Amino acid sequence: MKTRVKWVDNAMFLGESGSGHSVVMDGPEDHGGRNLGVRPMEMLLLGLGGCTSFDVMSILRKQRLDVTDCVADIDAERADAVPAVFTKIHVHFTVTGRSLKESAVERAVKLSAEKYCSASIMLEQGGVEITHSYTVAEAE
Repeated sequence: MKTRVKWVDNAMFLGESGSGHSVVMDGPEDHGGRNLGVRPMEMLLLGLGGCTSFDVMSILRKQRLDVTDCVADIDAERADAVPAVFTKIHVHFTVTGRSLKESAVERAVKLSAEKYCSASIMLEQGGVEITHSYTVAEAE
């Protein structure tokens, strides 16, 4: 897997993925940026959220469950000192569908956290405390 990050100007960078997609990263105005893109550390959390969401949905789809929506809300805490690494991350899933079994959602979240999500497992091995929770909602 390869990516490239190219400096644009000031605190703005263009991230280019090996699969041909691009994303703008920018810093806040008080750090020379113009606030026109996500921060690099936010990008890390987005990657974690995408990785674990992909797993959860893949597991639920294999069970042929009628999922209509899946949202991962991620809250993170960072160290006060430099480097301001993540110290705690909490991922809360809201999975909506028709006649979903809570046990199936619980299992999918647990499998992602403990076996499949490379991003969260890598961060945990680096000392980040990661917790997960979920809510199951009935679709209208």
